[in-house]
Amino acid sequence: MKTLAKIILTLALVAPVVVHADAPPPAPSESQLVEHGSYINKDGVRVHSPAHTKNGEQPAGASAQCRDLSYSFSRHHQGTCSHHGGVSRWFN
Repeated sequence: MKTLAKIILTLALVAPVVVHADAPPPAPSESQLVEHGSYINKDGVRVHSPAHTKNGEQPAGASAQCRDLSYSFSRHHQGTCSHHGGVSRWFN
């Protein structure tokens, strides 16, 4: 019994910390964005549509930058920036 307790304690101490993958990313500040639309993704979650920023900097919650320099807030790679020239770079 003590051996089992030691194994469990050891695993608890060395196991990697897991961040819940479904936690929503931070919302972008609407005041920094030029476009303000949204869409429902394949999971049924409302996501901000790709948008340009007023200052050109990466907004909170952006997952990629599109080739037209807009920022995507997509939660999935498939289809990201599809109407914006494709993905230029990923942030996650």
